[in-house]
Amino acid sequence: MKCSFHRCCECLRCCGRRDPRPRTVWLGHPEKRDQRYPRNVINNQKYNFFTFLPGVLFNQFKYFFNLYFLLLACSQFVVEMRLGALYTYWVPLGFVLAVTVIREAAEEIRCYMRDKEVNSQIYSKLTARGTVVGVVLYTGRELRSVMNTSNPRSKIGLFDLEVNCLTKILFGALVVVSLVMVALQHFAGRWYLQIIRFLLLFSNIIPISLRVNLDMGKIVYSWVIRRDSKIPGTVVRSSTIPEQLGRISYLLTDKTGTLTQNEMVFKRLHLGTVAYGLDSMDEVQSHIFSIYTQQSQDPPAVKGLTLATKVRKTMSSRVHEAVKAIALCHNVTPVYESNGVTDQAEAERHYEDSCRVYQASSPDEVALVQWTESVGLTLVGRDQSSVQLRTPGGHILNFTILQIFPFTYESKRMGIIVRDESTGEITFYMKGADVVMAGIVQYNDWLEEECGNMAREGLRVLVVAKKSLTEEQYQDFEARYVQAKLSVHDRSLKVATVIESLEMEMELLCLTGVEDQLQTDVRPTLETLRNAGIKVWMLTGDKLETATCTAKNAHLVTRTQDIHIFRLVTNRGEAHLELNAFRRKHDCALVISGDSLEVCLKYYEYEFMELACQCPAVVCCRCAPTQKAQIVRLLQERTGKLTCAVGDGGNDVSMIQEADCGVGVEGKEGKQASLAADFSITQFKHLGRLLMVHGRNSYKRSAALSQFVIHRSLCISTMQAVFSSVFYFASVPLYQGFLIIGYSTIYTMFPVFSLVLDKDVKSEVAMLYPELYKDLLKGRPLSYKTFLIWVLISIYQGSIIMYGALLLFESEFVHIVAISFTSLILTELLMVALTIQTWHWLMIVAELLSLSCYIASLVFLHEFIDVYFIATLSFLWKVTVITLVSCLPLYVLKYLRRRFSPPSYSKLTS
Repeated sequence: MKCSFHRCCECLRCCGRRDPRPRTVWLGHPEKRDQRYPRNVINNQKYNFFTFLPGVLFNQFKYFFNLYFLLLACSQFVVEMRLGALYTYWVPLGFVLAVTVIREAAEEIRCYMRDKEVNSQIYSKLTARGTVVGVVLYTGRELRSVMNTSNPRSKIGLFDLEVNCLTKILFGALVVVSLVMVALQHFAGRWYLQIIRFLLLFSNIIPISLRVNLDMGKIVYSWVIRRDSKIPGTVVRSSTIPEQLGRISYLLTDKTGTLTQNEMVFKRLHLGTVAYGLDSMDEVQSHIFSIYTQQSQDPPAVKGLTLATKVRKTMSSRVHEAVKAIALCHNVTPVYESNGVTDQAEAERHYEDSCRVYQASSPDEVALVQWTESVGLTLVGRDQSSVQLRTPGGHILNFTILQIFPFTYESKRMGIIVRDESTGEITFYMKGADVVMAGIVQYNDWLEEECGNMAREGLRVLVVAKKSLTEEQYQDFEARYVQAKLSVHDRSLKVATVIESLEMEMELLCLTGVEDQLQTDVRPTLETLRNAGIKVWMLTGDKLETATCTAKNAHLVTRTQDIHIFRLVTNRGEAHLELNAFRRKHDCALVISGDSLEVCLKYYEYEFMELACQCPAVVCCRCAPTQKAQIVRLLQERTGKLTCAVGDGGNDVSMIQEADCGVGVEGKEGKQASLAADFSITQFKHLGRLLMVHGRNSYKRSAALSQFVIHRSLCISTMQAVFSSVFYFASVPLYQGFLIIGYSTIYTMFPVFSLVLDKDVKSEVAMLYPELYKDLLKGRPLSYKTFLIWVLISIYQGSIIMYGALLLFESEFVHIVAISFTSLILTELLMVALTIQTWHWLMIVAELLSLSCYIASLVFLHEFIDVYFIATLSFLWKVTVITLVSCLPLYVLKYLRRRFSPPSYSKLTS
């Protein structure tokens, strides 16, 4: 059998793909398949087997920091430039690259395993229930939801870019120092080679250990986040950007399933003259009981006649018609499962209530059907051609499905034509959004007003209508409908036209109101984020009234704030007038629809973004997935601030991938957003702790770590500069071989790296006072000011140690090395102790371990250090004096600063 289908997805053109063309599908003849199509799998990996190593290396060496060290190591193959053993340059670089490759490989493997698990789950769902009949035309990357997203990319954090910028400054300092040294030699001899040798000699100014320390720190932060028992289920999918969490200025969040539970509860049935809420559902139930009690007493022949000839319907019949329409017009399928007592076949045969589960593509649909069950009309069976309802008395009503018109985002409605098997009546039922149903139903004076009222209460409103058809009317429609579906050209348009011929003058039955309840602790979480200086924008596909009500209900908009609802605009002139009206408002939240947003961004992008960024909160409703990503991109470009996007569904993936930091919430819409995000959480409330505690700690710790590693390298570089200047500007290294490698590894690595465990306040305090987070938005922990302070400290300490060693040494050069190197190690250990704000037992272990390693290694360093000299009293007092002079003034300054100009958190820790 051969079927030909036309590609109807226009987004292939805009995505730059090949032009749409018919697709031929051979049913039952796989050997005739002449073209391969994408596999139906999820793939969130950044690399494949062949691109992994080249991709990782490219991402490493495209930045100045790593490229510099590669060139530095390669220069040692030139004999005239060689200053020491090759391993002193290649081993550190190889170690840095190995750590990066292993980390990226671990993340890729984890990503592959997660994708494999999800793909197998999808397959098991398809094969779990017997025979599945259907044709899948578009799979994998050809799905609309996938084409709405971009390819996974390697995100580089702002912190890493700032560190990269600091290394460029250090490189500039390196060049200046080298030129000064050669200039003081009056550019004698082969001065150009001397410049290169000095560049290599002072290469420690840019510490190669900085990159590996920061990368290992990120791994620790990710591990701590995963191990936090107060945010269970949190997964770090991208360990390269934990510091981003500490500097978020804009949070863009989805509504349904993110702020709300995506668990729908039926709250309101409105019939125009009367409305039923949760407290009056028993009245609806009594109406349904009375109808079917009355029908059971009447003969079948009279029953249809009496119901059809009533001119003025009683309230019971009006309620019954509404409930029956809701019970029939949907895409829900009841599924029966074994409960341990009753097997599946028996449960399905007897419509066992305890074994029945409702399955549907939308939780709204399930909520409606569950409600009809609660009032007495139960959906007990459904297949492709029939629906079975059970009355309160246990009688089964059989309906034949003649046609079904599924819901689409374009039509915003769904319909079904059924035949009642007991009476032969044919009825067309339809439900949809009020904006489209208002032009379909018969004239009334209450629909628009009541829809607005219900939406303001935060309810998701559907309009339900029906139309009775005679057999002749239906046969005529079916003939035209079948003919339209067989059309080769403009099939979709012709089919829609035929359906629209039915959608006229339909009888309005009721309005339904379903509430999507807020997730736990959404209000305090949003308040925490607001107090932390983070502006929250809500981007949703819901209608304006519902989105506005949810924003108020969640306290995204406070009670004291005004709300400016941006009028619907369609052209440049209207947009200009509305922007001027909005400009006159102050400190008010903005609510705007996706259509108006598109017009404003087309003509007045700069003006709109400038005004919107001044708002305390923004709500964008009726937003398409591509619009969400566009808003994120514009915020990044216009403000230069960091953005965080939070969502739970496939339509949020593009926004999550575009943001500086993407957070996925594992919800009822699947794991697509969670798998594509940088961080995955199980509840929205966990976002507060993720930012306030882990984000803040990660940023502050990395800032302290990076500056201390730079300080450690600048100290030894200053000592080298002093040494060279004293000895007639000779390009001779002060420390060689294992001393230079050991200094930044086993002698100081553990204490310095232990700074990743430091914290200024307890996590409870950070959550209680989110204002502490606001201080980080200015980037003060790692700024040019703090960088300059650490440079000055390094120059001071390096000069004191080197000049002290030169003044106090006795006779031999090795004594200078012994005194200066020992003083340098002790100074670094004391400086770590000076920097630490909250001691951890591992910090003490690191300090003692490093000191022990140095003392023990002295026995094996006789090539560089006089072992007999270091055992003398003269060595001990000289090292003690130099170390005290280099560190004591800094301890005094730290005490005075804390005494007279304490930081903001000091009062909270006292």
